Amino acid sequence: MSALLEVGGLTVKHGGLIALDDVSLTVAEGQVVGLIGPNGAGKTTFIDALTGFTAPARGHVHFEGRDLTDAPPHERSLAGLVRTFQSLELFDDLSVRDNLLVAAHPPTLWSTITDLFWPKSHDSAETHGILELLDLLPIADRLPTELSNGERHVVALGRALVSSPKLLLLDEPAAGLDPSETAELTERLRRLPEIGTSVLVVDHDMSLILGVCDEVHVLDFGRLVASGPPEAIRTDPTVIAAYLGRSA
Repeated sequence: MSALLEVGGLTVKHGGLIALDDVSLTVAEGQVVGLIGPNGAGKTTFIDALTGFTAPARGHVHFEGRDLTDAPPHERSLAGLVRTFQSLELFDDLSVRDNLLVAAHPPTLWSTITDLFWPKSHDSAETHGILELLDLLPIADRLPTELSNGERHVVALGRALVSSPKLLLLDEPAAGLDPSETAELTERLRRLPEIGTSVLVVDHDMSLILGVCDEVHVLDFGRLVASGPPEAIRTDPTVIAAYLGRSA
């Protein structure tokens, strides 16, 4: 498999605090890769740096061979590097379908003017396909306020997918989900490489990470301390120490 994302020596500083310290990893096409670590390890900072919301002190971000280290967030998104946020921020006054349509067709000045005088439907095959892929068609016409927490998380996932990203960065997608909802999310994430979307997922839920990922990377105090397949990470003494303390 060819490398889709290549991160080398990524370092982020907040004043005198080193939030990320010389982190290097790759994500290959068709992979689901996990990034785990205790609170404050630098996981969200890593996603922020990949997507242009935080400037690194040094290091590089290459995506499909293109250097995006200094590119603004919108250029990275257009290149196919798309993220979600821990806060879902759904449009509660729009249906599930329309939440996806807004993301699939970002308004421009011209489209706003033409819609004002010549209203038209923006429904698309891409939106329908994502609704079908994520089993959202039965609730497509409902409002987010009528949905369970698990369903709202899936809508947020769908909204990120309608732009057909090549790599989707998920920031704690299982936060607040019960075990059955996490299992359903795991099954949905397994389908994404089949539609051409690789995944880098950050989460604390080890059942999700170990159940869906091809490879797992572990951060502790901003440094990458372990990398490997889930079965190796599960029993790695360094990982156990990072989560449970050195005496463990």
